[in-house]
Amino acid sequence: MAVYTLPELPYDYAALEPVINPQIVELHHDKHHAAYVKGANDTLEQLAEARDKEAWGAINGLEKNLAFHLSGHILHSIYWHNMTGDGGGEPLAADGVGELADAIAESFGSFAGFKAQLTKAAATTQGSGWGVLAYEPLSGRLIVEQVYDHQGNVGQGSTPILVFDAWEHAFYLQYKNQKVDFIDAMWAVVNWQDVARRYAAAKERGDSLLLAP
Repeated sequence: MAVYTLPELPYDYAALEPVINPQIVELHHDKHHAAYVKGANDTLEQLAEARDKEAWGAINGLEKNLAFHLSGHILHSIYWHNMTGDGGGEPLAADGVGELADAIAESFGSFAGFKAQLTKAAATTQGSGWGVLAYEPLSGRLIVEQVYDHQGNVGQGSTPILVFDAWEHAFYLQYKNQKVDFIDAMWAVVNWQDVARRYAAAKERGDSLLLAP
């Protein structure tokens, strides 16, 4: 039985226009995200077979594959809900997301400073990767991370709450090689309600990172 399943989109393919066209949303979700789900499940089966046969010759590759596909599944599952056709702007107390707005201001000095940092982090990933806003539980603050592929260059205890996909498959059909233009456009579809819920949930369980028994 499959451990991981492809989540349904919370909107139709055309919901994010004109920022992301329907063809990209369909291919990105139905093909690319689905491939990460299949890859994670297939790798778990291969690891189970390796344990049964005590055949560990491929263990390095299998562990890397699991991290790659599982992280791809997790980040994409957040990505779809981080966006809405009614999104954009900045988080405001008047919209019920004041706690998130305060945390951004405290962690980055201002919303403008945060926006600039996440934009640059996403747009300057070398090759494939993500720009990520994450809750870091040791300091209790928000940080921006630059994720290569799906799983590298992150604080081990941090929880992603807003993710910008900077892989070419996320934008190339529409934006060609202009990654910066795509990242700039992404701010118009950010679902701050979803980000605020993720921030609240991450903060609530923030003391679950055990550094000592």
